[in-house]
Amino acid sequence: MSFRLAAYAVCIEDGRVLLACHVPPKGESNWTLPGGRVEHGEDPFDAVIREVAEETGCDAVVERLLGVDSRVIPMAVARAGVEHQNVGIFYRVRITGGQLRPEPNDEIAESVWTPIPDVACLRRSSLVDVGLALAQSVPVTGHVASVPVGGLIQH
Repeated sequence: MSFRLAAYAVCIEDGRVLLACHVPPKGESNWTLPGGRVEHGEDPFDAVIREVAEETGCDAVVERLLGVDSRVIPMAVARAGVEHQNVGIFYRVRITGGQLRPEPNDEIAESVWTPIPDVACLRRSSLVDVGLALAQSVPVTGHVASVPVGGLIQH
């Protein structure tokens, strides 16, 4: 089984959430939250700020920890063809400057402020639903129920 620790930004402003369009080397693009891998020795708090800057071109500050999500992606649908565990740390983040732009390495084609009701119509990562659920409920335990994958919701 492969493993990844990642930090994700939940940026909500005026009833909109900041989403990034991820374009994988193979397969269809989907919408996700800004964020990604925590580098070896890096603090997840610092990683989420770095990832927002890399993927969106914007400066951000962390407002609060929302929670942690752990999910296992079955071998049949995992990108590398082996079962994969992703542990995601979700932060409520506020954009403080910069300008939205595509990521220079082309993994993120664009980032856009999306009205929260419109999210349900998008092909998206389950991370979006997890982040929105955490932001809405702010559970004391930092844990939300599993988000079912299928249809427009992808691993």
